[in-house]
This record gives sequence, C-alpha cells and structure tokens, in this order.
Amino acid sequence: MLAAVAFLTALGRPTSPDRATLGWFPVVGAALGLALGAAWALAGRLWPPVVAAGVVVAIDLAVTGMLHLDGLADSADGLLGTGLDRDRRLEVMAEPTVGAFAVAVVVVTLLLRTAALSVLAPAPLLLAALWSASRTAMAVAARALPYARPAGLASSFLGGSAVPVALGGAALALALALADGLAAVGAVGGAVAGAVGVVILARRRLGGFTGDVLGAAGVVAETTGLLVAAARW
Repeated sequence: MLAAVAFLTALGRPTSPDRATLGWFPVVGAALGLALGAAWALAGRLWPPVVAAGVVVAIDLAVTGMLHLDGLADSADGLLGTGLDRDRRLEVMAEPTVGAFAVAVVVVTLLLRTAALSVLAPAPLLLAALWSASRTAMAVAARALPYARPAGLASSFLGGSAVPVALGGAALALALALADGLAAVGAVGGAVAGAVGVVILARRRLGGFTGDVLGAAGVVAETTGLLVAAARW
C-alpha cells in the first residue's frame, strides 16, 4: 500500500512500485477522495461555493504533487498533435516543455473541475467513489495494455491479470457511489467512460500506455465524473 501512496500522491517516502501495487490503487483513490470531500465540506463553511471549490482543486493538486496533471499536459501534447508518428509522439511526451495543447487542456480541465464542484453540495462519498474509480481505471489500463516505451517507472506494473483489480475497484467505487445515491452511480459511469476514451486514444496512437497516459486517464475520469454529477438531469 505504501508504494501505491507514494506513486499516486506526494505523500510518503519514494518506493519502487511493483505489480502488487496496482491492487491498492482503488483504496488509495477512495481515501484521497474522502479527504478531499472532507476539505470540501469544511471549505464550504468558510467561503462561497466557487472559492471553496477552488480551494479543493488546489488541495488535490498539492496532495498529488501535480503528477497526474503533468501526465495530462504531456499526453495532450503527444496524443492530440497532428501529423506525428508514434515515436515522435513519445518524444514530445518526454520533453520538459509544454505546447499549446497542454496549456489549453490543463486550463480547461481546471476550470471545469472548479465549476462542477462549485455547483455540487459537498459530498465526501461522491469524491471517494470518483477518485476510486479513476485509480481503478489507471490500474486496469496498466494491466490490460502493453507498455509503449522500452523502459520506465510504469513498466514495473506489467504482468498479471486486469480482472481482479477491475472487479475489486469496481465493487469499491460502486459501493461508495450507492451510499451517496443513484446520481453518484451515474457519475462513476461517466468517469469510466472518460478514462476509456483516453486509453483508446493512447492505444491507437502509441500502441499502449505510459505513466503520463495513466495520469491523464485519471484526471479525465475524475473531471468527467464531476461534470456528470453536476449536470441538470
């Protein structure tokens, strides 16, 4: 579990992940979501909804060390760029600089997350379900797809079946969502759809996943879930 905490957040001592680490992804995601939900409830007592939402987004960035957001930025440049072959896309994702795609996607994503949270009533269980679902999607992608690079930190996840972590993560996310209400179940479905979209695009353009792709899938999953939860049904 400590390796999962170190890989998914800026907390704890750096630890080399392995295949067993993936099994803890849904649990760590749920814990992070609960913590953010508690912060959301507290912030809502101190500030107007928009400010409280911005505070929660900032806390999430701080706790995760912006690792997943960095993955989203790199993936945006590499996956959305046109006229690039597979090798060039991987090179772009490895570059320390960011391009127009990265800036646009990150800005829009942060705005959407803040706006969605600002219109939702603070609900720790909703965030726990969405954050658990997003980490489950990351773990399943790492198990189900080939690694797109010759070597890298995320390559330590290779091997093993995706079924156990998928079933365990889905059960946890759905249990948390049901405890919050049927609307949260729909939000979890939206989160899964968002992650699947990122994974399909990565499979087509890179031939597999990278650590950046996992981070992007997680952020997109959370954001899509929040948008579904905030929709006027």
